[in-house]
Formats: sequence, structure tokens, C-alpha cells
Amino acid sequence: MTAGDPVARRVAVVGIGADGWDGLGGAARAAVSGATVVLGAPRQLALLPGLDVERVELPSPLLPALADVVARHRDRGLCVLASGDPMFYGIGVTLARLLGTESLVVHTHPSSVSLAAARLGWALQEATVVSLVARPASRLVPELAAGRRLLVLSEGAHTPAAVAQVLRDNGFGESRLTVLAQLGGPDEATTIGYAHDWDGVADPLNVVAVECRGGAGRSRVPGLPDDAFETDGQLTKQEMRALTVSALAPRPGELLWDVGGGTGSIGIEWMRAHPDCRAIAFERDGERAARIARNAATLGVPGLVVRGAAPAGFADAGERPAAVFVGGGVTAPGMLEQCWSALRPGGRMVVNAVTIESEAAVIAWNAEHPGTLRKLQVYRGGGLGGFTAWRPQLPVTQWTGDKDTGDKDTGEKESAR
Repeated sequence: MTAGDPVARRVAVVGIGADGWDGLGGAARAAVSGATVVLGAPRQLALLPGLDVERVELPSPLLPALADVVARHRDRGLCVLASGDPMFYGIGVTLARLLGTESLVVHTHPSSVSLAAARLGWALQEATVVSLVARPASRLVPELAAGRRLLVLSEGAHTPAAVAQVLRDNGFGESRLTVLAQLGGPDEATTIGYAHDWDGVADPLNVVAVECRGGAGRSRVPGLPDDAFETDGQLTKQEMRALTVSALAPRPGELLWDVGGGTGSIGIEWMRAHPDCRAIAFERDGERAARIARNAATLGVPGLVVRGAAPAGFADAGERPAAVFVGGGVTAPGMLEQCWSALRPGGRMVVNAVTIESEAAVIAWNAEHPGTLRKLQVYRGGGLGGFTAWRPQLPVTQWTGDKDTGDKDTGEKESAR
């Protein structure tokens, strides 16, 4: 086997736990000891015995420099250490994207959540895993419901306290927390408490197990109460919001553009529908843009991206959306055309019009792009003297349309202009 042989240049990725060298199998040990260069975090490198290898620390921040570091050492015989299972929120996933799976030999190790489930006696498939590594603790919010079991991958020593705070803020102060530290290692330790009085820091290498108690949580089905949002009045109301998100039909992993974000309610409800759904809200008003970000964090989707005015902001959006919602700027010249052009083939667009002028624009648009037109109005019961009367909300004209794959070439040309 020569140095130019693609197999010879394959990168070994070895999962290692808190039990260090003793916890590695024979093949994993051979991969580490047979390498010329071992790349890993300082904590991981310190777990290795006195091997005749060059130890190189992973760069920080990781992603901008990782490709260069790997390229520099790859032909010399490279092994990369990962925490636990390399393919479970691990560097193995990053390397597979960077180099391709055919360039890797992955040696797995029990993940921290597998070890945690074993200690707790939990059915792993019935627990929900949430990673808070480099992510805000508010990501927990959509997962909170009475009786649920969560396994939280910690960022570090302060993560358990942040988890407890989120639980308290959302009515789950009675939840039981179990912090499992240094799982599988000689210093393994378990701390048990409750969210309502949890305080202090933990060992940096920990997993937090949460048994949700005391609260009800919020449904993922679109249609949150209006008072769940901070708003200045620019809010798609509950019933119309549920109908609109239903028309947008979110699917896991898809990207939505929410044009004229207002309060951000459509993008937020889209992202809450599934943890992998993504959204970009376009909002020209700076105060409203800040409010959208606050609402997204409060309701558990801090990953919602807020950009400036549409359509100028489209150029920096990157990926073409699978769905577009136009709730503002409908009458702006060329707005619907540019949204439609940006939409990827097979995608969906939904336009809501409230004013007479925007309704006229939607009807004219439908004449050129036949879709489904609906006239929607909601009545809410309200007091009238000692009686109850129906109070109408503003009617909404809604257009929905699917972009046929036959529009692909036109869309790509328009979006490139």
C-alpha cells in the first residue's frame, strides 16, 4: 500500500469516552497507535498513553480551520479523536461532509446518551435528545410537556443551571433533574435535584436528564394563542395563522422565507412544527426585527434568522426556500414576482392580503399564475351588554400556489440576476 493509495490516506476517526484508553477496543487502539498524527481536544489527547505519535490540538473555532489542518496532516497518517460516538453530534459528521464517507474509517464508542440511559434505566428510543452545545438553552422550550423525558447534551459546567432556568420560566419548576458527569470514567458522578431550586455549576463533562413535571407545555400544532407573542399589532391572528401554516405545509428540514415578518409568528410556528424546520424572516423595521428575535427565543426557536427589507435582503439569504409566505409588501412593485422567482422548483407560496389594494394585487397575480384563491374570515364571540355577539375579524384573501418543476430554468435565471 503506497502513500498515494486512496485507502492509505483514509482518516481514522476514533470515539473515546471518559474511560480513555481502557475503554477502546482493539481496532480503535490500533488506529490510534498506528497513526503518525493524532488530532483531538486537549482533554481527549490527555487520555492517551505514551504513544509514539504527534499530538495536535483541534483548532478553535473548529470549522474555519479544520479543512486546512486535516489537509496538512492527512497524507502522513491521521487519526481524529471524537467524544463518544463520532457520528452522534460529533466531529465524524463534520469530517464526512468535508471529506466524504469513503475517506473515513470510523471506530464508534458508546455515546453519552447511551450511557446515561443505561444508568437511568430509561428506554433510549422513548427519550428526546436535545443538544445545547453551542446552542441557546431556549431550544428546550418546544420539547417541554408533562411526563416527557429529555436527555440534554451540555455545553459545559453552567448548562444544568441554564436548563433549570428554562424549566422554571415555562412552568416546569417541579421537574426532576439528574446530572450525570464523567460518564464511563473513574470519576463518574450523579447529582439529583429539582428545577425550582437548582443552583450552582457541575462538572463540565455532563449530560442532563430531565423528567418534565408541573407544566403543560405548548402544542407544536400551529395556532399558538395570540398572547404568546410580544407584538405591536402586526400579528397574524391565531386562527388565520393556523390556516396559513397549514397551507405552507412544513416538512422536516425545509426552509421558509417569511416576507414582511411583523411579529415573526409565521416563521416561528413553521419552525416549531419540526425541530429541523428552518426560517428566515425579512423585516425592514429595526424595532420589529428585534421583536421577532425575542419572540423566537421565548418560544424555543432561537435559530430563526432575521434579515432586512425584502426583496433587497434576498441576495444574502443563500439557499433558495422550499416555501415563501408573503404577509407584507404585497403591493410593492415586483415583490410577488421576485418571491416566486426565488422559490425553488416544487416549492409552495402563500400570500395573505388584508387591504383592498393588496387583494387587487393578489387577484391580478392569480390571473397570471393560477393557484387557489380563498376568502377567509373569522368571528370571535364577545360581550354585548349582557349577551354574547359575534365580532368579525378582518377578512383575508389568501392565494396559494405550487411552483411546478417546469419553472426551474426561469426561476434559476431570475434569481441569478
